[in-house]
Amino acid sequence: MAGVTTASPPLPLSEMHYPLFLDLANQPVVVIGAGGVATRKVRTLLAAQARVTVISPEAKATIRRLVRSKRIRWVRRPYRRGDLRGASLAIAATNDPVVNESVCAEAKRLRVLVNCIAPPSAGNFIVPSLVRRGGISLAISTGGASPAFAKRLRRDLDRFLGHGYPELLKRMSAARRADKR
Repeated sequence: MAGVTTASPPLPLSEMHYPLFLDLANQPVVVIGAGGVATRKVRTLLAAQARVTVISPEAKATIRRLVRSKRIRWVRRPYRRGDLRGASLAIAATNDPVVNESVCAEAKRLRVLVNCIAPPSAGNFIVPSLVRRGGISLAISTGGASPAFAKRLRRDLDRFLGHGYPELLKRMSAARRADKR
């Protein structure tokens, strides 16, 4: 029929995301929550050299150690509206989906990137499973379909990379520098 269009089938979630790697060095990041998942997020943020503030009434021992060593700041209270002002990125990692959704709503109003642990759809980005070997970074995502599968694929790719590919990357980088001279 003329003029009739059919809707395209919806894209799988993994194809709806735009992959990128962010430079978070010295950028303010706020993590709401201080449990196990939040602790893992804080570790990867610190590895990216972000300036991390954790907001939570309680905290795991690892978070407390990071506070004592002055690697992160801890605001010992529940999340409040306004806590994300000035943040470049936020992580909603509490065990309360209502709090997480409030964090995400504020982040979106402020145009702050936000990752939400539960429900993931409340955030505006997801964090892929990563393989890092000597300068090589591979990001793996199943779009939330199966985090366990992403984890298994990460392990398989890590074994596949072994030590050969990072060494090859070193040689290729040296050759590239030599060519630029």
